[in-house]
Amino acid sequence: MDIAAITSAWVAGWTVSRGTPAAVAEPWGHRIDVGLPRHVVRHVLPAPDAASVGALCTRLTAPYSWLKVMAGPEEVAPWITEGWTIPDDPGFMMVKPLDPGARPAPPEGYARTTEVEDGVVRVRILAPDGTLAARGQIAPTGSTAVADQIETDPAHRRRGLGANVMRTLEAAAAQAGAGTGVLAATTDGLALYDSLGWIHRGPLTGIVRTGPEGD
Repeated sequence: MDIAAITSAWVAGWTVSRGTPAAVAEPWGHRIDVGLPRHVVRHVLPAPDAASVGALCTRLTAPYSWLKVMAGPEEVAPWITEGWTIPDDPGFMMVKPLDPGARPAPPEGYARTTEVEDGVVRVRILAPDGTLAARGQIAPTGSTAVADQIETDPAHRRRGLGANVMRTLEAAAAQAGAGTGVLAATTDGLALYDSLGWIHRGPLTGIVRTGPEGD
């Protein structure tokens, strides 16, 4: 998959995962009307350049409008105009052939639940005291599936819970017919995804129109 196909797959799966309206095709890429107070709209640019990013920065005046561009922050920074900032840690687009193998059992003392709702597979791992220790979800959309919101509580890290969640999600998506997984990784998640065979395909940078208080 080239970066344009990866981006399209990510956008399609992200909208299903987050329950937003389907993305709208635009000359520069994709528009998602997210509709949240601090995330009003998201424009995704698979092939950004100074002209396209600068034009969107000028056009979009609503606070908490977002751009997600497939380029590194050091490249993007000169393109943005006053009122915009790059608040996120660097992001990384990653892909992987999905493994339909058996779901591994959670570590001793932990319990795992898997639910499917509105096309999204959600996995939760509960600690011995019943509190949430780790979670994640994946949205299959045909031949691809987007893993999203992968989290492990700090008190339960280094116990293999993140890997258990990911392998369970992969197997569920593969059994639903998806062959390739796509995700947007943070710096914190890179080591986990690398260890599970995910492949880095390019940078991802978030840009946001700041709010009335400059945040």
